[in-house]
Amino acid sequence: MSIPKIATVIGAGSMGPGIAALLARHGSQVRLNDISEEVLARAEKVAAGASATLDELDAPTVPGGSVTFELDQAKALDGTELVIEAIPERIELKKTLLEQVEAVVGDDVIIATNTSGIPISDMAEEMARPERLIGMHWSNPPHLIPMIEVIKGEHTTDAVQDRLIGIVKAFGYEAVVEKEVPGFVENRVLYAILRECLSLVEQGVVSQKDLDTCIKWGIGYKLAVIGPMRLLDMAGLDIYESVAGYLNHDLSNESGVSTRITELTGRKKLGMKTGEGMYTYGEGEVDAKRADIIRGLVATRKVLSEIKPV
Repeated sequence: MSIPKIATVIGAGSMGPGIAALLARHGSQVRLNDISEEVLARAEKVAAGASATLDELDAPTVPGGSVTFELDQAKALDGTELVIEAIPERIELKKTLLEQVEAVVGDDVIIATNTSGIPISDMAEEMARPERLIGMHWSNPPHLIPMIEVIKGEHTTDAVQDRLIGIVKAFGYEAVVEKEVPGFVENRVLYAILRECLSLVEQGVVSQKDLDTCIKWGIGYKLAVIGPMRLLDMAGLDIYESVAGYLNHDLSNESGVSTRITELTGRKKLGMKTGEGMYTYGEGEVDAKRADIIRGLVATRKVLSEIKPV
């Protein structure tokens, strides 16, 4: 399956511009749609930045690609071959959008959702043709993380899944095929890590700065090269069995949300978007930190791309 000649991304917030820039880079005429002029104006700058980052990666360029920014949803959907929904994580909002999309696009158009955890089957409940809805969960930033989770709903056909996998592979990404579970795979593992990290900080076992250092070098460095299942073999399954035998029962099993998080959100301290969260950011520091992160991801991806999968 090749890159669709025309693709529509609905939702120009945190993920949409990067997705659009990547598809355009590979020759697709992308219509990025949103209901807000302000969001679209900001998305133009973000998409341009994503394109510049792809230049740093020496990513191939296929002629004919472009990104246009559309307020008119019907115009954005006209003639499209692939729709990627990337609007906020509210199921009723997504259901309404899917109904609107179905009424406009052709019967053979794949409708993919970038939801980070809402069950695909639940989203498809009121669709006329639920068999063509499929999960296409990008990791943020989408133009830099070369992996996409592909998740079938209860009614999604194998043919739709195969077509989407072909598209993902056509722009050089890895397609990770999963069954439908809440949160999918990436977020389930990530949130398990974050839960334990927050618990250790709340207990006073370690400072948040030292915890970040520990995870970056003690876990992140290794897992960037060695997958968890391969790491088990490398460490020795007998060693894992022994340590897990006494450690697992002591790990956090908190089923709610960390009080550290709820206290901060209650005071509107939401992280980089408000200038304060787990850390406090001075004037200009958020932009500088984001730039550092992008540079680090670019450099890491270049190195990892040269390493044979372990």
